[in-house]
Amino acid sequence: MTSPEIYDAIILGAGGAGLMCAGVAGQRGRRVLVIDHADEPGKKIVISGGGRCNFTNVGTAPDRYISANPHFAKSALGRYEARDFVALVEKHGIAWHEKTLGQLFCDGSARQIVTMLLDECDAGGGVTIRLGHTIHDVRHADGAFTVDHGARTATAPALVIATGGPSIPKLGATGFAYDLARRFGLKVVEPRPALVPLTLPGAESLFRALSGVSAPVVARCGKAAFAEAALFTHRGLSGPAILQVSSYWRRGDDVAIDFLPDRRPGWLVAAKRTRPRAALRTTLGAALPDRLAGALADRLGIEGEIGARSDAALTEIERKIADWRFLPDGSEGFAKAEVTVGGIDTAGLSSQTMAARKMPGLYAIGEAVDVTGWLGGYNFQWAWASGWAAAQAL
Repeated sequence: MTSPEIYDAIILGAGGAGLMCAGVAGQRGRRVLVIDHADEPGKKIVISGGGRCNFTNVGTAPDRYISANPHFAKSALGRYEARDFVALVEKHGIAWHEKTLGQLFCDGSARQIVTMLLDECDAGGGVTIRLGHTIHDVRHADGAFTVDHGARTATAPALVIATGGPSIPKLGATGFAYDLARRFGLKVVEPRPALVPLTLPGAESLFRALSGVSAPVVARCGKAAFAEAALFTHRGLSGPAILQVSSYWRRGDDVAIDFLPDRRPGWLVAAKRTRPRAALRTTLGAALPDRLAGALADRLGIEGEIGARSDAALTEIERKIADWRFLPDGSEGFAKAEVTVGGIDTAGLSSQTMAARKMPGLYAIGEAVDVTGWLGGYNFQWAWASGWAAAQAL
């Protein structure tokens, strides 16, 4: 190894949070080294939003994040808001548009966001980024952190953990952040896949046979409820509504789905009054995708004319369709999870600076921390905000 190179801060991870932190710190006059084992920066950014990067959400608020401490994210999110990142995007001439539910996307490519972050790193003149460098060792002594990476060694009084969580391992994601955090005395809240498709057991093969069928629903798990689309897959359930509730789901929980959230109670009874000779399956088929209507009818044992059913029987059918219970047997795991719930315990971090309370100079930001946002740009906004907050303290 060569003699150590000296920096003001070393950031481990060249994802959204790490690059944001490096750019801001560099423009504050800090000499910063960013190290990543990946061969290119911002891999998750590049694939996000169908290649257009859902880079933030105008509805960002602390109550749209999951954490053992629901108040932890308030400070960073309040000091660096969605509009601040939008201003940065516009400063770089990146065209964007708003989709449903406050989601903001690039008009062009997600790579524009990566380029913007790299340009911000270049703007201060003090940021060095090393890609394709395996981290061999990280140690702390005499008030400084030393990182052996590739064939080099670097040292700095500040170290930022920005290596994310284990979601999407094909992009190189690992649990490295947690191992490092534990080494320096930080606790880790059990990590689990989030924003992930759920799987159904063999007893639900009728619904797995609906693979490709999508419908607008309200999906619930515990107190969490989301009105978006659900999608049946060959393994179970997916689509935005399911991805959202998956962050709250734990093994043994059921997921309730209202397949007809826009229908008022009594709609089947009203249909009976209007067309009593119509087949009940046909009436359901007019309100739902045909294959889904058929599957629900089969499960409920529905046959014959709607007029042959009592009002009470029709009301019970409505109730079941509005509160259909699935008991998933698992999820598709970190391989398909967009993010991770859990991570470095916020109890050991400052919400203002993201610094470790008992290890001076150590910081943790982004997905590595136990803060997980809803689907729709919230996790990127946490990356920007937490990275910005840490950079103010470096």
